[in-house]
Amino acid sequence: MANYIQEIRQLVGHRPLILNAAGAILVNAKQEVLLNLRTDTHNWSLPGGFLEYGETFDTACIREYKEDAGIDVELIQPLGIFDQGFTTYPNGDQTQVICRLYLVKQVGGRPLETATDETLDLKYFPFDQLPPLLNQQTADMLAAGKAYFEQNN
Repeated sequence: MANYIQEIRQLVGHRPLILNAAGAILVNAKQEVLLNLRTDTHNWSLPGGFLEYGETFDTACIREYKEDAGIDVELIQPLGIFDQGFTTYPNGDQTQVICRLYLVKQVGGRPLETATDETLDLKYFPFDQLPPLLNQQTADMLAAGKAYFEQNN
């Protein structure tokens, strides 16, 4: 069922929706995390996005990472579920996002070099020097990623 969320939005307008999403943390050799500059809000978030109807968190994460970053990833392990992702988008849509966060590694593809309809830019950032983020949920997920690497290095 393609464009599931778009179809729901046509029915409910901007009313608050609870949506499921998957996102991932990919780090480079310097332990910097990859973020994407979003076209809709013009701030930074982890590559990822909403599940389509019938999709699993795993498959959504892999699909969304390719769409948002151009990178093929393999899921290494889940890092948690984050359920306090309250966002009002510039078009007025309101959401509470329940996001499954993964640690991933790159297995193919290459980072996008030009803007798309969802991503303006991609860049690696140190966990301690993050740019303006989408919301508190994004900050919480990045804090979980930072804690994971501090415990496992």
